[in-house]
Parts: sequence; C-alpha cells; structure tokens
Amino acid sequence: MKINAFADVSLRAIMVLAAAPEGTLLTTQAVADAVGTPYNHVSKAMVRLRALGFIDVERGRLGGSRLNEAGRKATVGELLRHLDSRQDPAECQSPTKACPLINECGLRHAMNKAREAFYRELDTVVISSLPHARQMIPVFQSIGLKPEFRTPATLS
Repeated sequence: MKINAFADVSLRAIMVLAAAPEGTLLTTQAVADAVGTPYNHVSKAMVRLRALGFIDVERGRLGGSRLNEAGRKATVGELLRHLDSRQDPAECQSPTKACPLINECGLRHAMNKAREAFYRELDTVVISSLPHARQMIPVFQSIGLKPEFRTPATLS
C-alpha cells in the first residue's frame, strides 16, 4: 500500500523528534531542514501531530516542539489511521461520475480489509524505535544537534 505525502512528512517529522535528545525543543524550520521538506508542509504536519496529542509545542522565541509520552508510544499503524485521508482505497470515482459497480462492490470491501491488515501489521512498530544512529547522526549534524537513541528498555 502507498501512504499519502502528508502521512510521509508527518512520519519523518515525528521520527526526527523521537531521535532528538530528551527535552530538546526543535523548531519547525529545524525539522523541515532535517527531513528535507518545505517548511509549509512540515508546519501543517506539526499542527496535526499536536492536535493528535503526539507532540507538545512551546511558543515564543525559544520555543519549539518535542515528542511527548503519547508520541513515544505511538505506532506507525495508529498514526497512519489518523492521517490517511483517502476514504476509498479503490478509486471508485471518475472525473465525470461514480463507477456503475459501486453498490455492494466486493473490490472496495477487499481493499478496505487489506488496508486494515496493513495498519494492523504496522501497529507492532513503535515510531520512536525507528530512528537509528547511522541514519540520524548526519541529519542532526546538519542542524547542529546530537541525536539521542533509546534502547528498547528505555522506551517502556
């Protein structure tokens, strides 16, 4: 399955926050630079992550965002369920009209079951366990920080 661009940016942003040293506030610009994505896209992702309760935000000149306890425990499947804006995984609409087979369509039902199976598999992956040193050290060096990596024992 393919995730939408907004979910991709949101996952990358939360992974950067997960690797940040405990208590470190990262500006949206720093996160945007770290993930190589335009500020406007990351800004929208940060607003959504805050609304979902995965990050805390402090405003002001010295403000920024950090992953909170809910964010540390969040799974990829959980986050994708919140961010997947596609109502129908089978594109059952054309520019001119709905598919004539749309009523009681077995394909739509099968695609929805497959999407949920995809999410269930990703429910086993805790987002904060994904960043690793080889991946994040160059990213954090580019924005002037040293990443922090938690062992599975410290994630509990």
